[in-house]
Amino acid sequence: MGCHATARAGQEPRRGSRWSRRRFLNHAAQLATGSVLASLWPRGWVGGVYASEAPEVATLRIGLIALTDCAPIVIAHEKGYFRKHGLQTTLVKAAGWAAIRDALSVGDLHATHMLLGMPLASTMGLAGSPKVPMIIPWILNRNGQAITLAIKYRDRVRTPQQLKAVVEEALQQGRKLTFAITFPSGTHAMWLRYWLGAAGVHPDRDIMLITVPPPQMVANMKVGKMDGYCVGEPWNARAIEEQVGYTVVTTQEIWRDHPEKVCAFTESYAEQHPKTVRAVLRALHEASVWADQMENRAELCQIVSRPNYINCDPASILGRLQGEIDYGDGRKEKDEYHMIFSKRQCNYPSRSYALWFLSQYRRWGLCTGAPDYEGIARRVMRSDLYLEAMKEFGVTAEANDEAPLSLFDGTFDPREPERYARSFPIHNLRD
Repeated sequence: MGCHATARAGQEPRRGSRWSRRRFLNHAAQLATGSVLASLWPRGWVGGVYASEAPEVATLRIGLIALTDCAPIVIAHEKGYFRKHGLQTTLVKAAGWAAIRDALSVGDLHATHMLLGMPLASTMGLAGSPKVPMIIPWILNRNGQAITLAIKYRDRVRTPQQLKAVVEEALQQGRKLTFAITFPSGTHAMWLRYWLGAAGVHPDRDIMLITVPPPQMVANMKVGKMDGYCVGEPWNARAIEEQVGYTVVTTQEIWRDHPEKVCAFTESYAEQHPKTVRAVLRALHEASVWADQMENRAELCQIVSRPNYINCDPASILGRLQGEIDYGDGRKEKDEYHMIFSKRQCNYPSRSYALWFLSQYRRWGLCTGAPDYEGIARRVMRSDLYLEAMKEFGVTAEANDEAPLSLFDGTFDPREPERYARSFPIHNLRD
């Protein structure tokens, strides 16, 4: 016999018993109703996500830098897309890229807004990065960066060749021009180096290169500490508004539809929390589609311009997000290839992008000897995770990881990255 006291068959419960016959029947009816309702719900439904797809960890800290291209992360947070996919997110604004890299490396952040080149450098342990393998399952945006020159060059320099003349003039006077980048292995460093190299200017011999956090670019130019810089928006548009600089070239003029920022994870975190990663990517997909609808861009600017994100006038962001490029030197153009967040397979992490960056790391001496191009590209650019997350939306990728990439002065063949790295007359090759 069990240890629970029970009423004998056909015996009424004693008066004062916790369960009267009426209460028993009411409770049974409620259970039956609940069973019927439950049968109508999809199996495993837990309110927002399916149990089989519920993230292993629901609470995430996600990093960002004060740049326009943090928008998909901010919108996913503010518009509730993260919450829809079972995540409670805290967004953490960092002062600079090194700080955000280190916070991700040690687990203070679980995912982050990051320059495309940074996970490559961290995986390889290049340019002062601790060797922590990182992955890119999602590209946040394409296009939307620029090279800004100080206002004093506005009437003299509009082409790389004209800049070379100014650089040579300074060298003859015993000085070097100073240019700023945001991170040694980052996208802005590669755009500036590539553009200068095409002009015949050696970025490590003919000029001074310094690293400055994006929000500090305009202030440093205003006090005369630099002659030019490469950065994301809105810090190029802000230089024009404050009349301290002008845009000499946009990065989409250097490489149309180039990849830019990514959502990065450490490799170990992604391996331990695959459902959490999928939830992040699905939320970013919905936020990115929303952000690419032009009728939403004014609201987007109102949101990302808040003090806890970019902290600037929304008007500083909106113009270039709408493709209205005021160069600050009299040129005004409508740019079809402005910053995008979802269109034209924007988010697909193609290995070819990693191969191009690795070829430039090789070219500029960031690594000694030819890197394991294909191995590193496959390890970091996780298109498999992207495609798995996108099944829910019916999104497929037609991207060809071996398709040639066209830049303003030539073509990159992803099948021959080492040959490409050795093809430039200006370089830092060590062997």
